[in-house]
Amino acid sequence: MTTGQGNGFAIAAHGLEKRFSLKQKAPGLAGSLRAVWKPEMRQVTAVSDINFTLEEGELLAFIGPNGAGKSTTIKMLTGILFPSGGEASVLGLTPWKDRRKLAYSIGSVFGQKPQLWYHLPPEDTFRLFARIYELDMGAYQKRRDFLVEAFQIEHLLQTPVRKLSLGQRMKCEIAASLLHRPRIIFLDEPTIGLDVVAKQQIRDAIRHLNETEGVTIFLTSHDAGDVESLSKRVVVINHGRLIFDDRTSVLKRQYLTRKIIDVRFAQPLDAPFAMPGVHVLKQGAYGVKLEFDGRQVPVEQVVQRLIATKPCQDINIADPPLEEIIREIYQQETVISA
Repeated sequence: MTTGQGNGFAIAAHGLEKRFSLKQKAPGLAGSLRAVWKPEMRQVTAVSDINFTLEEGELLAFIGPNGAGKSTTIKMLTGILFPSGGEASVLGLTPWKDRRKLAYSIGSVFGQKPQLWYHLPPEDTFRLFARIYELDMGAYQKRRDFLVEAFQIEHLLQTPVRKLSLGQRMKCEIAASLLHRPRIIFLDEPTIGLDVVAKQQIRDAIRHLNETEGVTIFLTSHDAGDVESLSKRVVVINHGRLIFDDRTSVLKRQYLTRKIIDVRFAQPLDAPFAMPGVHVLKQGAYGVKLEFDGRQVPVEQVVQRLIATKPCQDINIADPPLEEIIREIYQQETVISA
């Protein structure tokens, strides 16, 4: 596979920074009037000293809490924003200098910012994109058919986007961004707001494209399931700085150890649920919510104990919110650096 020119990486960032100037006003009417005539400016650092590389064909999860700098980083790597300092190379090009040329080799999907035309069916936007990217119509049709099958969206193509569910729209959004065969695709929260089934369909399609076409995928998500099921490597950003860069298996082993189980029984419980090493967060007549460390108590053991208690109608096993995991990583990194 052809790599980016120069450094041999699909993406390389060195000392990347982004600062914004914001107007600041004093409280009260006098402060408001003064801000109009002579506004005071303050500098806000969104991203500071970002350093990482990404091999072509790699699937990277770039995660962090809201306001950590994820979207700002993506916008610099796609050429939407100019950095305040540092350097970046994407497929051998400088994004903010070669944005038009780079656009033919990358794709992007922002989960909360649609690119499909709201009142038109996806098919119409697909054809528009084919013209924008100057695709041969024969090649476009083959590519379209492949993506339609991969994302299972044949029945959605003639439906106006405004009538699609969020999950249906996101599948069409990602398919649209892949029409021109990009070598890198930036996915910013592609599963946000989706139900369990839709999330799994999106994940399966992303994994399939990565494995069959070698598309480099730069993924941001608040969903631990996206990270765990898709990526082999995780980069964590917080307060604009990278605080973790390692294999997903390391993240799981060190930080995804706490499990939360919700269970609903078919019959009412006769007594309070109790099990060594397991903390009962909540208990009702027909259900319990449990928390435990998977390193101390195996998940299978807890599930077997629950099944033996009463017939179960539903069991859900979840990881703690990704924000909690990031906070734990950040606190440990702060202690180490101190």
